[in-house]
Amino acid sequence: MALSYQGLLTAVPIVLRAGNVPNIVGEAGIGKSALVSEVAARMQAKLFTTVVSLSEKGDLAIPVPPLTSESFIQTKAYGQLADVQFGYAHTLIEIIRYAEAHPNQPILWFLDEFNRGTQAVQSELMNLVLQRTINTLTLPDQVQLILAENPDASMTGFESSDYGVVAGDAAIKDRTVRLVMRTDAGDWLKWAAALDPTTQRPNIHPLVQQFIGEDVTRLNQADEQADMIATPRAWARVSANLFELEKCPTAVREQVALDIFQGDIGQTLGIAFEQYLEQQAIHLTPAMIYEEQPVGAVVPAPMFSQFKAMSEPQKSAVLRSCLGVTSQYALTDDQHAGRFLQLLQTVSQDGQFALVQQIGHDRDLLKQLYTADIAKSSPYVTALYQYLQQVASWSNQ
Repeated sequence: MALSYQGLLTAVPIVLRAGNVPNIVGEAGIGKSALVSEVAARMQAKLFTTVVSLSEKGDLAIPVPPLTSESFIQTKAYGQLADVQFGYAHTLIEIIRYAEAHPNQPILWFLDEFNRGTQAVQSELMNLVLQRTINTLTLPDQVQLILAENPDASMTGFESSDYGVVAGDAAIKDRTVRLVMRTDAGDWLKWAAALDPTTQRPNIHPLVQQFIGEDVTRLNQADEQADMIATPRAWARVSANLFELEKCPTAVREQVALDIFQGDIGQTLGIAFEQYLEQQAIHLTPAMIYEEQPVGAVVPAPMFSQFKAMSEPQKSAVLRSCLGVTSQYALTDDQHAGRFLQLLQTVSQDGQFALVQQIGHDRDLLKQLYTADIAKSSPYVTALYQYLQQVASWSNQ
């Protein structure tokens, strides 16, 4: 049995509350790190991460010579003894300091890629999992551990796995709760459509969502001609790259886009995705929309005709891209506000309402538009703000 992302959001906190250590097993790039981050956010816990595959023996606790005269012990029959002490890794020091400063806040320590560390490193970490101690140091009660591993051929259901892992000690398997994570396209698409609170845009570009939605096998697919696998993590990179490509001039985008996509998801899917973008005819970027001559708050006629000819998903994708670059093209500028409003009004009511909801999550932008509306010094900004209020009221109709 295996759990989806949403299932694990429920299961992992249950295991933690029971006082046990969850061990999340899943393919590379499936979203284990993102899952742990969301679990921490939901638990209002401080998250610390150690990538075990990058660790060396002695990284966590390094023996150091005695630092005080009291550390030397003189015996009658056996000579002088030195009480060896330890210097601890910076992450561990940070955890202890944070625990002292926030005694009532839960802390999660995520040991990622646990079974890709050497046997020596895994052995060093065993006391953390088994006894919650490292040498003379005991973890505070509020610190809880989460492990993540890639599949091991010795695990049931993963007999054909060929990851470069080091089989874990039987004691680790006996003292942790193995939770197998599976790819679930429905879960991923739901997450992809949600707004990122930092960027105020969807977690995944709408066109990537549509491409995956049309054939969900693409979400985790090996390339036919290379050694790459298109994983959920790879598609997140495609999305981020696409957002940036949309800011570039057309000539630049056409020159580099295919190579960038193939660098993320392989040759076959890279070509398929690039052709999909061409079919969708998304040739309008925020730079083109706001900078096309002649200058002014009115969208040039040829561009306006091109926009109106697009499908509803295409229109929404273009305007969401515009909302993703408001730091560069502020909607408190009359020219930008006028052009955005003109295009927004050609979108379907459902599309407009969804876009206004996205704007509503950007408190800073709303405050700026409200201030401009009060000042009445920018007529197009005022018109945009008042229209946004009108669209927002549709939910009550």
